[in-house]
Amino acid sequence: QVMFVESGGGLVQPGGSLRLSCTAPGITLGDYAIGWFRQAPGKEREGVSCSSASDADTVKGRFTASRDNAKKTVYLEMNGLKPEDTAPYSCAANLVRRSCSGLPGLIHEYAYWGQGTQVTVSS
Repeated sequence: QVMFVESGGGLVQPGGSLRLSCTAPGITLGDYAIGWFRQAPGKEREGVSCSSASDADTVKGRFTASRDNAKKTVYLEMNGLKPEDTAPYSCAANLVRRSCSGLPGLIHEYAYWGQGTQVTVSS
């Protein structure tokens, strides 16, 4: 069964940065838009960024997804981190759309969820 594997999480001080990685050896990454999501305890899962299959996105924000299809890896650059950003972060493939322009969209369009990597923002 295909499943993404996330890495790169950890403890970071407020205002700091992290880069998360997401790989899925069992799929052709270039066939899918890949979304990044988080779900803090007691809260609903929310999308934070998305990388289109074409990797042609130009939208950049505090959280920005990018990819290297040759390495079968999608990244999430996180800057200006805040304590409320603390959560496990996971990625998934959009089975409906190949283009997302940085916006993850509807969660039910996604599959192949990974276990996530924990990001903790604290001083």
